[in-house]
Amino acid sequence: MDLEKKPQKQPDPATPRPAAPRPTAPAAPAMRASDADRDRVADILREALAEGRLDAEEHGERIDAVYRAKTLGELEPIVRDLPAAASATAPAAPRADVAYGTYDPAGAAGEEEKLVAVFSSTSLRGRRRIGPRTAAFALFGNIEIDLTETTFTQRLTTINATSIFGNVEVTVPENVSLRGTGGGVFSNFEVDTQEADDPEAPVVVVNGYSVFGNVEARPRRGKRIADLLHDKLRKHLER
Repeated sequence: MDLEKKPQKQPDPATPRPAAPRPTAPAAPAMRASDADRDRVADILREALAEGRLDAEEHGERIDAVYRAKTLGELEPIVRDLPAAASATAPAAPRADVAYGTYDPAGAAGEEEKLVAVFSSTSLRGRRRIGPRTAAFALFGNIEIDLTETTFTQRLTTINATSIFGNVEVTVPENVSLRGTGGGVFSNFEVDTQEADDPEAPVVVVNGYSVFGNVEARPRRGKRIADLLHDKLRKHLER
């Protein structure tokens, strides 16, 4: 049976045609983060830890995220809830009646000091300045970091200690704040944490990890920063 063919309806030329969709411009690639960008965010986190805005565990988690970040967009949320004022990377000035040494704003931007002991022993001790960051790595070796005679040129000092079948020991004066976070495998990680009576005292943070090794940090009773400076003044007056 033949079907009746219906004439096709022709479009009305007066009816406007829908506009063709415009091609979408490709999204701009995220800006890559530089080492300087990561260090800037890490400085803000260190200051937040020193001020008590973050505890040691939160600080460690955020620092890990900082150095895993690939772009600026990944860095921004890490410090979104923290003050990022220009003074965030500058150390706080000590009170006039307590002498902790000369606080140097440039000290907070110093290079990381590295201590390595492989089947050997090494130490950092004596009357010297300590930088803001120290990395200690012991492989079948022993590292001793004695800060009891150190001049602190910044408020926050961070020590990252790794021990593999080795030993890392940190000793600080009794009138600084000592904090730490870490762990290990078949090993010992022990930090005798304390908070200084003076809220503006230096803060030493020990981040440690060990495998069949040992990482320890503790204050030495009877050793105080101010006592060292008083000894210097007494010797000067006796000349």
